[in-house]
Amino acid sequence: MSEFQNLLLERQGAVAVLTLNRPKVLNALNRQTLDELARAFGELGADQDVRAVIFTGAGEKAFIAGADINELATYGPGDGVQFAHKGQAVLGLIEGLGKPVIAAINGFALGGGCEIAMACHLRLAAATAKLGQPEINLGIIPGFGGTQRLARLVGEGRAMELVLCGDAISAEEAWRIGLVNKVVPAAELLAAARALAEKLAGKSAPVVRYCMQAVHHGLEGSLAEGLNLEAHLFGLCCATEDKREGTQAFLAKRPAKFQHR
Repeated sequence: MSEFQNLLLERQGAVAVLTLNRPKVLNALNRQTLDELARAFGELGADQDVRAVIFTGAGEKAFIAGADINELATYGPGDGVQFAHKGQAVLGLIEGLGKPVIAAINGFALGGGCEIAMACHLRLAAATAKLGQPEINLGIIPGFGGTQRLARLVGEGRAMELVLCGDAISAEEAWRIGLVNKVVPAAELLAAARALAEKLAGKSAPVVRYCMQAVHHGLEGSLAEGLNLEAHLFGLCCATEDKREGTQAFLAKRPAKFQHR
């Protein structure tokens, strides 16, 4: 794995933990950090020994508090388009990684931080966390996919309210509207994320990938198209050694030992 200035990356078994490490600025996103995130997720995607990723922020205050305003304040229209496309590309890498990424939201997840959390496949939030899209208060709109992913997760009405009002909501409210999967005490967040990551890492890696493809891409088309995709991926599962192992283990009443192929 590469070394980074703004990230910490460690691997324990099949689980990698990626930490955005700029706590003095509440883990704000600048161009350099986005470049490092692109490199880190590229390496994690290519590492076949990593089967689940936990993504979190350093310190106790913030997951990611948003874009680095000192840098953002200097942007003109062309810079803004380039920065938005850069962020969207990084979030696309996370969403399309092919292995589950769990956001461990340990504090403020605002603006680009909320957008990154939404690009992750599962979201666990500390009870003290706050989430939101406050860009309108800066005279801009979300640029890393917030106007798109938020509506897909919580519905158009709630997404419109969050984007137009720019208010942060509590972790409990985020759970109530479906923005996060689970809320846990802050002291238990990383342990809960690790337990979930290890559970997912124990599943068949190709089947996990097919599950994520079916759910994600199925939302992009009609129900008929989604069902056709599901059938195709189901057929691919039936060609795997893990399908044979899983069914044989069930019939033999023993735990399956997946080989991830």
